[in-house]
Amino acid sequence: MKLIAALVLAAASLSAQGTAKWEHDYQSALKRAKAENKVIFMDLWTEWCGPCIHLQKNVFPTAEAQAALSKVVPFSALVQKRDGTPVAEGTRLSEEFKLNAFPTMVILDAKGKELRRQVGAFRSGTEFAAWLNAK
Repeated sequence: MKLIAALVLAAASLSAQGTAKWEHDYQSALKRAKAENKVIFMDLWTEWCGPCIHLQKNVFPTAEAQAALSKVVPFSALVQKRDGTPVAEGTRLSEEFKLNAFPTMVILDAKGKELRRQVGAFRSGTEFAAWLNAK
């Protein structure tokens, strides 16, 4: 019985640690990046993009991706809804960063300067984490 209780507590602890806190507002992401002295991982995506949904359902939730995301400020910017309706902030950012495909993921410094980008989805959390952790 003690073993079961210990396993439940350990699983709850790991689960709580493995959940990255995503920002959904650009200014909040910038402010947090400055306060925490971190770079920003910006995911620009649409609801109709299959590879974008793959990232959200199969890549970002993995343990490897969560560990990598804990070292940055993750910021998700929806650009278009499923029916093609533009989302104001996402559209502005897609224009500012000159997007030409989805998904586009951009690493920014705390002032919003682009450091590097990836166009297209990663197949796994391991692949994503390797890219995100690269200097």
